[in-house]
Amino acid sequence: MHQIGVVGLSYRHAGVDDVARLSVPRPEVASRLAALRQRLGAAEILYVGTCNRVEVLFATDAGSAAGDARHEIFRALAGREPGSGEAARLLRAWTGEAAVEHLFLLACGLDSAQTGEQEIAAQLRLAWEEARSAEISGPIIDRLMGEALAMARRVQRLSGGVRAPSLGELAAERVLAHLGGRPAPVALVGVSPMTRRCAQRLSQAAVPLVIVNRTEQSAAELADAVGAQWQALSQFRAAPPAVAALVLAVGGGEPVLDEAALARLPDRAATLLVDFGVPPNVDPHAAQRAGVRRVGMDDLIEAAQNRRLAELMRLAPVRAAIDERLTHLRTELATRAFGPRLADLRERFEQIAAEEVARALGHELRTLDAGERGQLERLASNLAHRLAHLPLAGLRAAALHAEPDALEAFFDAAREGRARTATEKT
Repeated sequence: MHQIGVVGLSYRHAGVDDVARLSVPRPEVASRLAALRQRLGAAEILYVGTCNRVEVLFATDAGSAAGDARHEIFRALAGREPGSGEAARLLRAWTGEAAVEHLFLLACGLDSAQTGEQEIAAQLRLAWEEARSAEISGPIIDRLMGEALAMARRVQRLSGGVRAPSLGELAAERVLAHLGGRPAPVALVGVSPMTRRCAQRLSQAAVPLVIVNRTEQSAAELADAVGAQWQALSQFRAAPPAVAALVLAVGGGEPVLDEAALARLPDRAATLLVDFGVPPNVDPHAAQRAGVRRVGMDDLIEAAQNRRLAELMRLAPVRAAIDERLTHLRTELATRAFGPRLADLRERFEQIAAEEVARALGHELRTLDAGERGQLERLASNLAHRLAHLPLAGLRAAALHAEPDALEAFFDAAREGRARTATEKT
């Protein structure tokens, strides 16, 4: 696991504005990550960006351990050099097993603003698919993402059918409270996991919906799924219909609705605007000047945190399952990494025994008959195998807990010892 590294920031230790500043617009992800992979000397890389976090997962070449890559990753995400101490202050870094553990916690929703939510698994899968399409992922990240998403599916089984409300559902509850039982229409701007979940919840409450999106096909598909109307984003900006609330979750770095578009809302003073955008889909100051009440990510995260402790207690078996899987994975990867060298060491024991027996049979034991020679050769082979067992067992245990460099030093010393022995014999 020493090859794995994660660098990122989230609502846990940074504000939404910080997350927004380091978010990469989706069309730029492939090019920026390819360049970053080259600068890091990494073999594989993956970018995860959501409404409350930015994470970069990377894997080095087989022989090198992942190091602290915060400076390089800050520069790649922000597009500038970090100030003195800025990268270390803003970004968090995990390496080795801690990085894998973080990925598992993330996939299972235990690191989410709304603990236990399941949208993050879909977002991770999308990030993985994009990395594979851009050919910046590979077998190590493929294996880790497969394990993480398998853990997410296991969470669903361990949860016993109890599904934690997502931020999307919390937003829908805000909208329903704002409507107060009125059958007023609500616009969902952008097709994303958040707006899909909002659409499902509001549709169940018989709220009339208008799906708005840049890509008309996506808007039409979601509208058909929830029995709603749909509009192109350009049409909505130019002439927005009368709605009691808007929920926005659109990717990109620019505001989706500017102050002029907000001013065209028929009853903007009575309109609730829920903004999932990072960066914001609606500038908070523009909403204030237009007289529109805006609820942003900070407000939604604060509401979610009030439920965090109860959700963590409910999901305690998930934490135990992650620990169990980490132990299994640690054993498997260590065995895979050092298995061939351990086999080579065992063969070396047997080879030394065979050489010594052959030497003795050619000199002081040359009078033995064929049967006695065979017995001696079998005895030497069995003895070599048994003598090798203890150091090999110790090395297997060390592979689970020791630093890779320590084991490399052992095998280097063993190679040097064999070379000296061969030189002395010649």
